[in-house]
Amino acid sequence: MVLHNLGSNKTEIETEKYIVLFSYNAPVACYEKENHKYFKTAEKFSVTTSKHVTLWLNGATAESKEQSFFNALM
Repeated sequence: MVLHNLGSNKTEIETEKYIVLFSYNAPVACYEKENHKYFKTAEKFSVTTSKHVTLWLNGATAESKEQSFFNALM
């Protein structure tokens, strides 16, 4: 597992299968390496968290998933 600090209140954790974006202390988006797919949480968080996700996705299309999916990754 590798931890990357992306800036104020933004962290990325890389595991064997996923790269997971954390905004504050919540996992809110991820990239699945094997299938080359992005996912983002369907849960509504703060405006700042929404910006973190949008910037991290960098224009990539992401499928919405329930927050429980992201919580289970860790």
